[in-house]
Amino acid sequence: MKSLINRQLDFMGKRGIAFAISGLMLLVSIAALMFQGLNLGLDFTGGTLVEVRYAVAPSLEAVRQLLENAEFRDVSVQTFGASTEVLIRLQQAFDPDVGEQVVSLLRDAGNEVELIRAEFVGAQVGDQLRDQSGMGLLVALGIVMLYVAARFQYKFAIGALLALLHDVIIVVGIFSLFQFEFDLTVLAALLAVIGYSLNDTIVVYDRIRETIRKSRIDDMPTIFNEAINLTLSRTLATSGTTLLVLFALFFLGGDMIHFFSIALIAGVVVGTFSSIYVAAALLLAVKLDREDLIPAKKEDPEEEELP
Repeated sequence: MKSLINRQLDFMGKRGIAFAISGLMLLVSIAALMFQGLNLGLDFTGGTLVEVRYAVAPSLEAVRQLLENAEFRDVSVQTFGASTEVLIRLQQAFDPDVGEQVVSLLRDAGNEVELIRAEFVGAQVGDQLRDQSGMGLLVALGIVMLYVAARFQYKFAIGALLALLHDVIIVVGIFSLFQFEFDLTVLAALLAVIGYSLNDTIVVYDRIRETIRKSRIDDMPTIFNEAINLTLSRTLATSGTTLLVLFALFFLGGDMIHFFSIALIAGVVVGTFSSIYVAAALLLAVKLDREDLIPAKKEDPEEEELP
């Protein structure tokens, strides 16, 4: 009967192609971040937020166009809960009368509108949120590295950390490349991506460690292929069901979680790719071998004293 290993998909044999794809995505992401930067939302830049309630659900594009024609800058319009609740973000200095100005403009266009609230987010608050969120990401990555090093071995920690950085940079690069709005909900999605990708990577690493200890061969690519194939059905099932939910959020969740769902969809796709290819292939790059997982036997001191 044909052996299991011979019937496996040769993931490690294609690691050169996988690294080339990852390298290209990283290069494009870093270039986009350098030359375009992020389209930071009101949470980070500061500005004015106006919430209004319509009698009948409006056209968001018509509302946005109306405000831009009135020379309001950097207008963002989205529904907030119900389709008649509209949240308007204006990236400009706060004016105590801005809420009434917006409502008057909308009423003059023939709409029945009620002002719910008008608030200002200062630039100082935005700077603080940006700094604290960046520090939160770094702390999360640091804790992940310590956890993996303690549970497995430091070479696993290097692979897991690089794979997570790979996922985060690419997701952020997508937002930079397409100039999607980057706000606190997207940042929350990035933290969720770290957790999701790490979970997948831990499952693969656990099986790799177990397979190395049980196997009698020293061919690491073959051992890694066997471990990845054993976890492949679980990885694809988890990713597939997660993506079904995320696509439902993307199409039905409304504008408030639109970019949140985009970040998670991108993160799940990239994270699944990295857990199958990148995280495991990096262990070969750092030259993981059997001796790293099997502690050396201590010599008996009594034997050393024998003549």
